[in-house]
Amino acid sequence: MERPEYERMHAVEDRMWWYRGLRTLAAGELARALGRSMAGRSTEPGPVLDAGCGTGGMLARLGPTVAGRPTFGLEFDTVAAILAGAKSGRPVAAGSVNEMPLGDGTLGGYLSLDVLCHGGVEPERAMQEAYRCLRPGAVALFNLPAYGWLLSAHDRRVHNVRRFTRGQARALLAGHGFRVVKSSYWNTLLFPLMLLHRLTGRDDAASDVRDFPRWLDALFSAALAIERAAIAAGLSLPFGGSLMIVATRDV
Repeated sequence: MERPEYERMHAVEDRMWWYRGLRTLAAGELARALGRSMAGRSTEPGPVLDAGCGTGGMLARLGPTVAGRPTFGLEFDTVAAILAGAKSGRPVAAGSVNEMPLGDGTLGGYLSLDVLCHGGVEPERAMQEAYRCLRPGAVALFNLPAYGWLLSAHDRRVHNVRRFTRGQARALLAGHGFRVVKSSYWNTLLFPLMLLHRLTGRDDAASDVRDFPRWLDALFSAALAIERAAIAAGLSLPFGGSLMIVATRDV
């Protein structure tokens, strides 16, 4: 990611509707999945890794533990890793999801928010590493930007080179030893606005990472809250700007 984008993210991620909505959705789905994964198990739960934690907003949102498991982060950019550690108060290692500095079977949970789409990430290798480091039956949660035809100036600015359909993501996970237990598109209600913005946007358009007027931020946040309730109730939304998948590592 370009340095100015990291700086913008660090400045606004705790306020902007998009980041708040993503992290609330991810935190809820992750906690529920981790709780189910431990039902009837007597083994000690492993820690949860925020793999590609950026400047630490999600790690701060999770806090010291999630579902009884300690949290920590991994970030390739060393400056972002320092910012993440300071923001979250959690350990953050500098390293790549393509080759993680972790032992086999050390993790009880793996969180990946808009990481597999990045130009510096090799999805096949990243999935192999996630499988290697997770314990059998452990939970992995992925958020991915949806639909390759939606690649935009913002994607290029943050070095995103791929977007995913549900079928592509499920095939990638299944091919590397994961069982998908839940998947849903989201950012569905706002998708027409997103589509219009992408179709009319210019390559030199301002960054999507910014503060929005308070009334607009509240409106967009309310739309995501409706979707979040639907997904928590077990509904799978048929389309949207993003895709969230919950999976477990097969034994």
